[in-house]
Amino acid sequence: MGKPTGFLEIDRQERGYDPPSERLKHYKEFVRPLAAGEVSQQASRCMDCGIPFCHQGCPVNNQIPDFNNLVYRDQWKAALENLQSTNNFPEFTGRICPAPCEASCTLNIPDTPVTIKTIECEIVDRGWREGWIGSQPSPRGTGKRVAVVGSGPAGLACAQQLARAGHAATVFEKNDRVGGLLRYGIPDFKMEKDLIDRRIKQMEGEGVIFRTNFEVGVTVSVQRLLDDYDVLVMAGGAENPRDLPVPGRELDGVHYAMEFLTQQNKRNAGDPENVAAPNGTLTAKGKHVVVIGGGDTGSDCIGTSNRHGALSVTQLEIMPRPPEKENKSLSWPDWPLKLRTSSSHQEGCEREFAVATKRFIGENGKVTAIECVRLEWVADETGRMQMQEVAGSEFELKADLVLLAMGFVGPRHEGLIEQGAVELDPRGNVKANVVDYRTSVPNIFSCGDMRRGQSLVVWAIREGRQAARAVDEYLMGSTKLPR
Repeated sequence: MGKPTGFLEIDRQERGYDPPSERLKHYKEFVRPLAAGEVSQQASRCMDCGIPFCHQGCPVNNQIPDFNNLVYRDQWKAALENLQSTNNFPEFTGRICPAPCEASCTLNIPDTPVTIKTIECEIVDRGWREGWIGSQPSPRGTGKRVAVVGSGPAGLACAQQLARAGHAATVFEKNDRVGGLLRYGIPDFKMEKDLIDRRIKQMEGEGVIFRTNFEVGVTVSVQRLLDDYDVLVMAGGAENPRDLPVPGRELDGVHYAMEFLTQQNKRNAGDPENVAAPNGTLTAKGKHVVVIGGGDTGSDCIGTSNRHGALSVTQLEIMPRPPEKENKSLSWPDWPLKLRTSSSHQEGCEREFAVATKRFIGENGKVTAIECVRLEWVADETGRMQMQEVAGSEFELKADLVLLAMGFVGPRHEGLIEQGAVELDPRGNVKANVVDYRTSVPNIFSCGDMRRGQSLVVWAIREGRQAARAVDEYLMGSTKLPR
């Protein structure tokens, strides 16, 4: 344990932000890191609980009290080694993970959890600055070849672990750059993309081969990969967006959130407009923007719209407004339901809760407004909550651009999944358990969102690591890779 009385003597201190007036001028990260001494102080607040509930909250099994203690004792390199023993990409999770570990922290009972995410991010960022992080190639190869389809966090973690076990791993990515939704779904102001490029160079030094603009099921058949590789790992995303089939959906100006976010990330990467937006530019500049969906993707659309120069941004959520503070006796140490205000919300946004969209209204084929109705949620005879429209509550909102950010319903089945002929679960995801990650086809495995559905980056990394262990055991009869 670092400092037995640390949590009593030191207040929680989180990283700060540049003011909205400054950060809205660019697409760079705007988080202000704490000084190393302040991070060490924050680490000293960890109580090293007899039952560390932060472990229960962390999908990648980070040994949180251990690296907190090492940071407090100024043993940063040892803390990095500990952190990277469970998490391949702490610089990703240290920026975009919602930190369920902090929600599970015992100190979250009085709303002062240890700043685990901040500490994690500083450990890995310092590791890169000090040159402690490099390639870890396997001393010998196994002669086995593995094709990993999808270069999001699940595919990257799986490929890196397999390469370190001595297998020849090739990652196939249908887009022009590696990273999946990390690259084209997360705005640069939340995570700059040179972080991905840096990891790709590390992985190439470990023997991982990357093939971009290579859509399995289109560019190359699944059968060809099965002929050329010993194992195929389906590690794609849950890319099929949830639609809103109401009258007027066909109007120009109603788009999926990912169309909008991907375009901006491509511009930030230096792509010309005809490459970033081959089907026409989506811009919020000078427009009334309505974002339908209250999650992280909706928040990303808000931040991007404000940087474009939107006249107004309104976010609609079908669920009722959550409480400002959760009931700890009912929720802790589980992830709590409470109102969450992101940095993008703070930059300017109107939020409407318990609202449903009835139809899109347009002129000359372009959306100009949306018709909404307010909802109330009432329990039916079984106790399940059902939504009912409030009579006479209809209203209209100006809308020149509508972004649908209501989540994803599962992976796309065309191409890869259809040609693989793997069994699906009732939700349309690839069916594979979390013991061996094998699909109904013996030499095809699956992990990440393609297997579990839309989820968090931490779950993707966990599943990628565990799938790699399963593949290694399948190929070699035993494995030394961690689970």
